[in-house]
Amino acid sequence: MVVQTLRSAAAATVAYVIALRLSPEPAPLTAPLTALLVVQVTFYATLTNGIRRVNSVVAGVLVAIAFSLLVGLTWWSLALLILASLTVGHLVRVDEYVAEVAISAMLVLGVTTVGFTAWARIVETLIGAVVGMACNLLLPPPVWVGEAGQSIEGLARRVRQLMLRMGEEAAGRTPWERAAERLHEARRLDHDIVQVDAALRQAEDSLRLNPRVKEGLLHRVVLRTGLDTLEICTVVLRVLARSFTDLAKARGSEEMFPPRVGATVEQLLSEIADAVVSFAVLVTTHLSENAESAEGRLTAELSTAAATRDRLAELLREEIREDSTHWHLMGAVLTEVNRIIDELDTEHRARRLLEELDRVSREHRARLPKMNRLRERLGVQEELWRNRTGVSGRSR
Repeated sequence: MVVQTLRSAAAATVAYVIALRLSPEPAPLTAPLTALLVVQVTFYATLTNGIRRVNSVVAGVLVAIAFSLLVGLTWWSLALLILASLTVGHLVRVDEYVAEVAISAMLVLGVTTVGFTAWARIVETLIGAVVGMACNLLLPPPVWVGEAGQSIEGLARRVRQLMLRMGEEAAGRTPWERAAERLHEARRLDHDIVQVDAALRQAEDSLRLNPRVKEGLLHRVVLRTGLDTLEICTVVLRVLARSFTDLAKARGSEEMFPPRVGATVEQLLSEIADAVVSFAVLVTTHLSENAESAEGRLTAELSTAAATRDRLAELLREEIREDSTHWHLMGAVLTEVNRIIDELDTEHRARRLLEELDRVSREHRARLPKMNRLRERLGVQEELWRNRTGVSGRSR
């Protein structure tokens, strides 16, 4: 926050000093205002905001010039001006700067020398936008991957704590009201996911067009797919809490599970809870050695959990043979824990990464068809040249 404040203040000051020399206005405050609005937290946001703000000001100035030539300034022409400016703002797609179109138009129309003021406002806006973007090039904004990683790990640890509490209660005599409290806790995880998603979006923007970042696409996909997996796990955990609540209500004053089954459920949820945290650590680890260590730890924990799951399945089969009253609820518990184990599996994660990278690549090619055709054409021409000259790719 301190760094961002200093960057914004520096950009605004430099823009004002430059505008004093280039703008005909005695107090060119539009330049520092634009610089403040343009210098955002990430370079990608700075670039996109700068372009939209310049477009909004230019559009507003053009609308004001048209109105000044036709009708001048009256109460009804001001109303029409605002209506036209807001409409133009939506047409040129300046997003949050739609109001800036109307503001620029009113400021320009409200003075006598329209052409002089219009030119000055455009110059000041361009100065502010250029200074704001140059500030982010010279002083690159922070990369928010670390903060996003901490948010993901924090979510995983909250999931772990809830799993541990559910496991402890599954091994004893738990009133259904207490099991219902765990269900409400599982539902509140949705709010945590929203906060983590916001942090991840900021991190994704900080990786785009940032000169300090290499392989930004890979980082974005790794974090995004990791959060998607944790979100699926929280949904399954909510279903599991629902099954626990129904089972506790159905069994009344009895224990939720028979003693051997309850102890195994507690052990299994404890092992899965540890695997969830290890998965989050793997997702947020960037150094290869640490990533290999985290992946090995996750694989070992999932292998242990799978063995406990198989033992639980055998115990449940024996229990259902003796008493099949609540077989559907006990079977649902086994299905849900099995789903979480499958979601955390490293091979499953590798497939999802490849699928997501392929999807992003297809979307990128679809957004830039002309550039892709140019690359393909250059590739074909290069191949023809190599065939004619006998130069192989290896000799080059």
